[in-house]
Amino acid sequence: MPRFLLFFSAILVVCGTNPCPCERPELCLPIRAQRDFEVFVFDVGGKTWKSYNWTIVTTVATFGKYDADLMCFAHFHGARVVLKGDVPLSYIVDRDNRTAWIAEKVQLAKSQFMDGINIDIEQAVDKGSPEYYALTDLVKETTEAFHREIPGSQVSFDVAWSPKCIDKRCYDYVTIAESCDLLFVMSYDEQSQITGDCIAMANAPLPQTLNGYDEYLNLKIDSKKLVMGVPWYGYDYPCLSLSQKGICSIPKVPFRGVNCSDAAGTQKPYKWIMKQVNSSLSGRLWDSEQQAPYFNYKDQEGQIHQVWYDDPQSICSKANSVTSKGLRGIGMWNGNILDYSDEPVARQQTAMMWNALLGC
Repeated sequence: MPRFLLFFSAILVVCGTNPCPCERPELCLPIRAQRDFEVFVFDVGGKTWKSYNWTIVTTVATFGKYDADLMCFAHFHGARVVLKGDVPLSYIVDRDNRTAWIAEKVQLAKSQFMDGINIDIEQAVDKGSPEYYALTDLVKETTEAFHREIPGSQVSFDVAWSPKCIDKRCYDYVTIAESCDLLFVMSYDEQSQITGDCIAMANAPLPQTLNGYDEYLNLKIDSKKLVMGVPWYGYDYPCLSLSQKGICSIPKVPFRGVNCSDAAGTQKPYKWIMKQVNSSLSGRLWDSEQQAPYFNYKDQEGQIHQVWYDDPQSICSKANSVTSKGLRGIGMWNGNILDYSDEPVARQQTAMMWNALLGC
């Protein structure tokens, strides 16, 4: 058989009956190459992906509307594109439902020329419950199905910043880690359950973040299964009062059994933060204990707000620990929320955030 017919046959086998949307049909073939270092990007839609630093991106998890152009572009740069996987755990306690869900996701991945799936299930689970075992089985069976049907595919699972039942997510982390290709550790929203004073704090304080990885490693989870997630957003907290020492007291908003949480604040993207800090009361401040920046500003009604966020300095310290702890890589939530405009200052700020992922 002529070489071009062999190649065309391979495309049909991989892609089924769906025509390849890329200009070059080989770009619809799944990415199989394994990277030593992962830079894992969550994309929530739009076209800002065109401005990502594709010299370092290895995996894009698509949480927005399917974009064939993104798939083609990522494959051109040797990067995987993976589906989002979410399902009510009560539904997949039934094995037949679980099997059907997995089959549906595999077929969707094939039809969209994807390279795997990112399972993002953040539901509360009691240890030893039917949901506990169903979730563990789901990860194992999903990984087996994807590896079988799409050779070289990647299955990842999103976990909280610590395995200590954060937000009542009491999962079988050890077995889940063994079953899939990597765990994306969401080292952010670390104030979702505030048990001490109800005050504004860093979204991802460095000491607490690193302690979370030590807890995963103490479970004998392979460090090469762990990808560090960092936030490209912060929290804007309205202060009930601001002490002379700059401590911002916040309203008590309960979350999963705890009276105070970061739900008292509002998530703000980095591009908003960079504009707001310039007109703030305080300018950029630095907390040496939490190793995080923050600032205070006054809104139009005269109320004081405190904003905690991550920037290149705080991210750099975390990225350095990725290397020192031997982790699989780093990633962020999410890639879309930087300022990708042509304004020179914005371009510099955005480049610095991408570069920070590789440490300093």
